[in-house]
Amino acid sequence: MSNLTHLTIKDALKGLKSKDFTSAELTQAHIDAMGAAKDLNAYITETPDLALEQAKASDERRAKGEAGALDGIPLAIKDLFCTKNVQTTAASNILEGFKPQYESTVSSKLFDAGAVMLGKANLDEFAMGSSNTTSFYGNVINPWKSQNSNKDLTPGGSSGGSAASVAAYIAMGATGTDTGGSIRQPAAFCGISGIKPTYGRCSRWGVVAFASSLDQAGTFARTVEDNALLLRTMSGHDPKDSTSAKKDVPDFVAALNGDIKGLKVGIPKEYRVDGMPEEISKLWGQGIEWLKSAGAEIVDISLPHTHYALPTYYIIAPAEASSNLARYDGVRYGQRADEKDLIDMYELTRAQGFGDEVKRRIMIGTYVLSAGYYDAYYIKAQKVRRLISEDFKKAYEKCDVLLTPTAPSAAFAIGENEDDPIKMYLNDVFTVPASLAGLPGMSVPAGTDKDGLPLGLQIIGRPWDEETVLKVAQKIENLAQFKLWSPQSK
Repeated sequence: MSNLTHLTIKDALKGLKSKDFTSAELTQAHIDAMGAAKDLNAYITETPDLALEQAKASDERRAKGEAGALDGIPLAIKDLFCTKNVQTTAASNILEGFKPQYESTVSSKLFDAGAVMLGKANLDEFAMGSSNTTSFYGNVINPWKSQNSNKDLTPGGSSGGSAASVAAYIAMGATGTDTGGSIRQPAAFCGISGIKPTYGRCSRWGVVAFASSLDQAGTFARTVEDNALLLRTMSGHDPKDSTSAKKDVPDFVAALNGDIKGLKVGIPKEYRVDGMPEEISKLWGQGIEWLKSAGAEIVDISLPHTHYALPTYYIIAPAEASSNLARYDGVRYGQRADEKDLIDMYELTRAQGFGDEVKRRIMIGTYVLSAGYYDAYYIKAQKVRRLISEDFKKAYEKCDVLLTPTAPSAAFAIGENEDDPIKMYLNDVFTVPASLAGLPGMSVPAGTDKDGLPLGLQIIGRPWDEETVLKVAQKIENLAQFKLWSPQSK
């Protein structure tokens, strides 16, 4: 594997600027690495020809002194972002062969800044899952292996292909989406960093919708600073998205240089859940000590409605999914069952086109929105969501950020929890509350478990305060000195 693929985005930009290598060479190195890592199934659609074409254009711009902020950097784009004339499937059979005639705002911003697209990364179907095992295109494999077993491990979900591609050095960074933890949990499982910004920071226009009040685009990279570079480019108001906020985009990279002396870090007591592995509890304690040593003040806080976050999420998200996925009917685009009767065509198209997990969530969502249960479930869940949001507001009267574990376990073997949807849903226990409140959250790798598998710590910030989240995350990164995955550890 070429050393070019092991560079950070920051160092690659320096190398391109000083003409140590070209974007074409950097891109080809990643294409070669992708060819050697096919077993990970990280990509649904690879775009080597397009990538080399974009890389050549990048080299020409750089020669003219017109390079953009990310010029020549090869990225993976989660296959939930519409890419013009490139198949976009949301990992579902129902969208196989769909080639949008437009570009999502986020991917458009990246390409305008000179980024190169290596391909469309695999994911859980319609972003519904915590293990990347619900994809129509097959499981994504985590590049990490347990020291005590050779079983294939999940990369987490839904953005498992994005996380695995960055961890395995077959992309320098990647886009992801996070509805209830779909950036933070895969980042933790794959031993890299990932950030979900405040809801509304990045445009959702051109992103295939799962749950519209929760979905938020974000980034994956191997360092906190690389995430800041990507997020700075992706963020900003978009008039095409009614949920996009009219907020100035800070210089996230510049924010990393500040110290955290005197910063108040909240530790929510409700996150000490029953049955949490001792290793995760110990790592959390280590994270607290690291921040203390850097001058932060540790504050115990309470988020009393945390216990209700998961059931609230699994009412609201499926309800919105059932509404959003009603558009896939076989009439306008995507797969269509060959039936003459219209109703039969609708039913068979959806039966054949959607996987089991998507059908399960559509059924749950349709149930809670039905006339007899709307008040009992959906309206009540929205009220509890408000209470959860108020808990965070009260907590931030006492502290600046929160520190928690990212996930209740390290990566588990593929198929291990498949027979129990509830157990699978519990993977999101630490990430869902911040999603319901629309807050920025980031996972940073901080240690390993007894099997040598990565564990992450999560930093949750105030609305629109990604700068503090990134600053604290980098402090943990510097103190943890976490060793990234290497081919030798495979």
